[in-house]
Order: sequence, then structure tokens, then C-alpha cells
Amino acid sequence: MVYSEEELKGLQRINLQMAEYFVSFCEEHDLLCYFCGGGCIGAVRHKGFIPWDDDLDFFMPRDDYEKLAELWNRDTACSQRYVLCKPSLNFIDHNEFITIRDKETTLIKPYQAGLDIVHGVALDIFPLDGYPASKIKRKMQCIWAMVYSLFCTQIIPEAHGKFMKWGSKAVLGVFHSKKIRYRIWKFAEKQMSKYDIDDCKYITELCAGPGYMRNCYPKEAFSSAVWLPFEGTEMPVPIGYDVYLRIAFGDYMKLPPEDKQIPHHDTAKLDLHKSYREYKGIYYCVR
Repeated sequence: MVYSEEELKGLQRINLQMAEYFVSFCEEHDLLCYFCGGGCIGAVRHKGFIPWDDDLDFFMPRDDYEKLAELWNRDTACSQRYVLCKPSLNFIDHNEFITIRDKETTLIKPYQAGLDIVHGVALDIFPLDGYPASKIKRKMQCIWAMVYSLFCTQIIPEAHGKFMKWGSKAVLGVFHSKKIRYRIWKFAEKQMSKYDIDDCKYITELCAGPGYMRNCYPKEAFSSAVWLPFEGTEMPVPIGYDVYLRIAFGDYMKLPPEDKQIPHHDTAKLDLHKSYREYKGIYYCVR
């Protein structure tokens, strides 16, 4: 669907409210987080949202990322409106990372329309992992990351060539048991995240798709956060945001062509005033 200007502004407003809550929670519990992707570019280039952007994403170092789920679920105030969703044996949402979702809104994505989950506006939270010096170890880390992605999301990749598509389909066809798939992805996750950031010179992102998992960032760029103006408030970005953004996006200060200045996520249904529960059987879990 194509957002109206009112819908896009409303979506950005709710995303900002969620981000403020999330950042406040991280500060309270001494967890390091910072904008990544479009949110980081927006903070630097626009002092707010990229005008056509429709979401906000965060990075967290692996140790803080793992602590987040445990601390969030202990805090009953968090669950009153925002729910933390993390893939597990009994919870598959076709993502390979944590999401924070607003239970009082509706944002149904086509690839999740068959799932009975919280279909609200979401923040995506990505872990950062140590990137070893050895090229062979890096390649193996990326291979394990792709195994993790396949068995955690349980989605056949369509955009990475026929070999990847049919190979993934065959592998999932062989390992069709829920418990076996879970064991494989947990083993792969352990292998890909075994390089502690403190022991490595570099950092990488392994849960944002094949295009990003080979990015090699100096870990000093993510050693702490700095606060930049963002939509009348301030939000954290990596202290080495310029280094990070240039490696990930090139000349990020240059605006893309006009035909690329559009939201980049597909949406089956957006309603910022009603809970997703009202659309069960209509836009999701439709028989």
C-alpha cells in the first residue's frame, strides 16, 4: 500500500514515541543502544526522520542485546503497551532479530499475514557481533549466519538467486521438525556470535541480510553513543557514525534520486488508531 502524507507522519510520530520509550528503558538498565540505518542517516542529515522513511531501527552490542529480552520481560510496565518479540522454539515471526511492537496499533506486513502475532507498529533491534581477523573465520561466521537466518526465519530467500532459493527449500524440506530446526538455528547462532567484541578489532552485523553481514566496522565506531537532535528531542547514534554510515551506505549525505524517495517496506494494512486484534480473520490469519 502507498501511505498518504497523514499516514506517514502518524507512523513516524508513533515510531518516535516508541523509540523514546525504548531508549529510556535502555538508559535505566545501563544498556547501550543507538540508531542504525535510516534513523541514523536521518539524525545526521535531517535532524529527524528522512522525510519518506517509515520506521526506526536500533543496533545493540550482542551482550546488551541478550540482556534486553530478559530485562524487558521482567518489567511489567513494558508489556502494558509494548511487547518484545524474539524468535524461539514456540514463536516464529519470520524475523531473525528482536522487535518491539505496539499492541494498540495495526501494521500488518505481507510476509507475516499468516501468523497469529502482534501486528503493531514495530522497532527492529539488531545485534552487533565481533568480527574476527581471520578471513577464513569471517567466511565461516557468515555461513553460520546464513544457516541461522534460514532456520530462524523459516522463509525461502527469493532475491538471492536460484541456487540459494532451491537449496534453502531443499534444506528446510529435509529438516521439517520444529525442534530440529530450533536446535540447528541455536547452534548456528552460537557459532556466529562466539567472537566477543572485546577480543576483536572489528564489528559486523549478522542479522540484517547477506548484503550487510560482510560489512567490517572498526569497533571504536560503536564503543559508545553520542546524542544528536532528532525531531525536537535527542537520540543516540554510534560515536563513529560517519565511519559506520560511509562503510554501510557510501555518500550518505547525498539525497537519492526522487524515484527512490519512497517508503521501502510493504504493508498489507495500516491503522494507527485501532489495535491489530480487530483485523484478525480480515487482514491476517485469513482462512
